[in-house]
Amino acid sequence: MALLVAVLLSLAVGARSIPPAEVFDVLLHGGHSDNAEVIRNMRVPRTLIGLMVGAALAIAGTVLQGITRNPIADPGILGISQGASVGVVLAIAYAGIHTLTGYVWFAFAGAAIASVAVYAIASSGRGGATPVKLALGGAAINALLVSVVSAVLTAKASALDEFRFWQVGSIAGREAEVAQQIWPFLLVGILLVLSVARGLDALALGEDVAKGLGQNIATVRIVGGVGATVLTGVGVAAAGPIAFIGLAVPHIARAVVGSDHRWVLPMAALIGPVMLLVSDVIGRIVFPPSEVPAGVMTALIGVPFLVALVRRKAVPA
Repeated sequence: MALLVAVLLSLAVGARSIPPAEVFDVLLHGGHSDNAEVIRNMRVPRTLIGLMVGAALAIAGTVLQGITRNPIADPGILGISQGASVGVVLAIAYAGIHTLTGYVWFAFAGAAIASVAVYAIASSGRGGATPVKLALGGAAINALLVSVVSAVLTAKASALDEFRFWQVGSIAGREAEVAQQIWPFLLVGILLVLSVARGLDALALGEDVAKGLGQNIATVRIVGGVGATVLTGVGVAAAGPIAFIGLAVPHIARAVVGSDHRWVLPMAALIGPVMLLVSDVIGRIVFPPSEVPAGVMTALIGVPFLVALVRRKAVPA
């Protein structure tokens, strides 16, 4: 119900407010009025991207928290989001690509390379890819990629304005073609993470217990990590690096349905779009006629949540 309400608000609220009854009429019967054109050409693609990105980032955050056994893990912890940022800034500065549909492929490539680099670093040496080594490797790669982005923007100042628009994170102005490009990857990512749901439950009990239950820890981490990388690539490529959805939503989902990942993952897929769409709607109305990007609003909502999480001592010392 919350998701349906969020979708309706996304279609009805904005610089041009449209009554819900007219929204339903346009969706069911079409039409050629100004409101109908706004709904079909602007708000339906925007809402669809919000649904896909919210679900992708929420599921990715849930999986990464399970793989690393770290309650504050999110798609940025392994440098995946920053890898996508490097791909986009290189596309703008050196490949001459200036459209969102063109950024998608570079963002995917950057996310994939970053995740492979982090796993290669963490898996080397004694003990393999432990949660601590994954987190430390992710922090190192993330710092390196931030420096790469800064260096490129310093050398190519003309790319700064365009990259800044993407970097802030927003679902505004997205075309239906972007959704058509990313939905196959979204489906693949979801299937990959669902296939290791039982393994994530076992991993939560500790590596020794998981092995005793017959789980291949390396397989769970690799398959889950690939799925999370694909999903993060989907979200970041389509909307930019939107923060806190991957951090906050898994905790909300676990509070609703418990710790079984066979339930947590679908619940996160429902709650993530709600959080993103509601944030986007609030951003449209808080300073009319201007809009505050969804990435800014999710951070404003997510920071109090993170503070509350720390105060409840949910994050281990």
